[in-house]
Amino acid sequence: MRLFSYQDKNKQKRVGLLRAPDAKEFIDLGATDAALPTSLLEIIETAGAMDRVAQLAKASNAVIQPLAGVNFIPLVDKPSKIICLGLNYADHAAEGGHARPEYPAFFMRGPSSMVGHLAPMIRPKVSDKFDYEAELAFVVGKRARHLTEQNALDYLAGYSAFNDGSLRDYQRKSTQWTIGKNFDGTGAFGPWLVTPDELPRAADGLRIQSRLNGQIMQDANTKNFLWGIVETLVLITECMTLEPGDVVITGTPAGVGYARKPPVFMKQGDTIEIEIDGIGVLSNPVSDEV
Repeated sequence: MRLFSYQDKNKQKRVGLLRAPDAKEFIDLGATDAALPTSLLEIIETAGAMDRVAQLAKASNAVIQPLAGVNFIPLVDKPSKIICLGLNYADHAAEGGHARPEYPAFFMRGPSSMVGHLAPMIRPKVSDKFDYEAELAFVVGKRARHLTEQNALDYLAGYSAFNDGSLRDYQRKSTQWTIGKNFDGTGAFGPWLVTPDELPRAADGLRIQSRLNGQIMQDANTKNFLWGIVETLVLITECMTLEPGDVVITGTPAGVGYARKPPVFMKQGDTIEIEIDGIGVLSNPVSDEV
């Protein structure tokens, strides 16, 4: 299944369901079944709700709406946690002058830093060093602690794309990266939550690209993760409890703007796309903060 979050004309949260990856229409889940929650987070949290959604995917009486003109919002707009991995591809670590880490470089994002598919990513007033990062994200489906290699994948709700937009000068003002990763409206999340049955096990072997104004900037494959989905879940849940709807962002490959000669940063009027095999294209214009 492919689920997405959007706002209707009254600014109310809604959830849509695509019947096919290239569909031009979608099922309005709330209009089809008024008993369903109206946010994707609540659907993930509610026992039996995802099973009901799977039934509605085949319903003959589903309420159908056109996809054109939809106001996308981040898939999970207020998760309890957004956990990010840095340096999860050896080539990206190398281009930044880092050796292969012995342990993942974890950091956090806040919900106010996120925007949805097609919404502007905001370059702040205080910096012109706004960089792109193509990343695979996954969303937790069940409360999880002390997961194992054997059961970790049972706790996933699905996968999506993320653009971990980064202000490189602010990222380097501190020994921690958090400040450069949390400016308002700098991280794009979407367009769809793709359930695990639609993808290879642990999202292995997926091509991932970023394209800036149509030019390929990053081109890699998730088979080159230093820490795969299973190991990442095991490591995180050694430390903390993951809740339904929590988001984990799995790191970016080589080709980011700051490492280029000369550096390439996003600016107003640009369009940045993140494409991942089996998931689709996350596309955003870039606008200056006003």
